Amino acid sequence: MATSPPLDPEHAGPTAPGLDVAGIEHWAHRFDLLSDANRLRLLVCLHHTPDQSVTELAAAVGMTATAASHALRLLRYQGWVTASKSGRIVRYRLADETIHRLLHWIGAPHAPEPSPL
Repeated sequence: MATSPPLDPEHAGPTAPGLDVAGIEHWAHRFDLLSDANRLRLLVCLHHTPDQSVTELAAAVGMTATAASHALRLLRYQGWVTASKSGRIVRYRLADETIHRLLHWIGAPHAPEPSPL
């Protein structure tokens, strides 16, 4: 298969200055994290109902607790979720506002508010 040579940057015109390489790399990494269906399911669950444990999340998305814990560790490392410990149970919640807004944009709902008595 024949390949064409790369274009000369002088021919890029007004398009090239708009390339924020660091920003593009940042977003590519974020989309890479979102491309895993299990991580996205975990995020949607946490968006719907915050403060869930690994066991609850794993059951909700059909993963093993070990796999869910690993995925949550990656999300926590990126600052997308936070964890708080209550006794021996660790509970997770969304922490990244951009991801929160993105989940709204794709149609992920919050749990309904309990009705007052």
